[in-house]
Amino acid sequence: MPHLSVNFAVSADGKITGAARQPSGWTSKADFNRLIELRKSADALLVGRGTLESDRMTMTVPDAERQPLRCIVSRAGRLDPEHPLFSRPGGAIHLLMTGGGEPDAPAGVVVHRGGIAEFLRELEHAHAARRIHCEGGGELVRELAELDLIDEIHLTWAGHTLFGGRDAPTVTGVPGDFLPASRTFDLVRFDPRHDHGECFLTWKRIRN
Repeated sequence: MPHLSVNFAVSADGKITGAARQPSGWTSKADFNRLIELRKSADALLVGRGTLESDRMTMTVPDAERQPLRCIVSRAGRLDPEHPLFSRPGGAIHLLMTGGGEPDAPAGVVVHRGGIAEFLRELEHAHAARRIHCEGGGELVRELAELDLIDEIHLTWAGHTLFGGRDAPTVTGVPGDFLPASRTFDLVRFDPRHDHGECFLTWKRIRN
């Protein structure tokens, strides 16, 4: 399997957004710069359709000659052709449909069907995507965690914000059942930014 990392900003109470699903942009410029740096090392970026829509993200690296693949996971495969993703030059766009029906995507989007693990293998074997970086959302990361596919976790802990609410999602979605088993990670970076009220953290998966 390719190396898979995930990146999130979380509030002081461990939420990635509020119950009303606020878009990104509530953390510091330093956090945004870190997001861009993490994208630079990726061969492919991965995101759920809901996060793509709410954040209006284009999944690009500014001023970079080499752009990562832009990969979207969606049950129904319906993509808004007016989304800024389709008007911004960048890496090839791949859509994974995990449900039935016919896709509704703009021309040029490469459509895949099946499960997430098979999709990641195909990205590696057919497109040389050895490092894949996921930027949300929580439901997608929950599935990746259940399959034990996550090798690295990057978090910006934003102590300046409290979202609250039982229905506000965490890194693995709206709180519910536990994962089928524990996953052991080693904390390899702890970088407090007191001037921003944030802390940058990185964990790496320990596999026996």
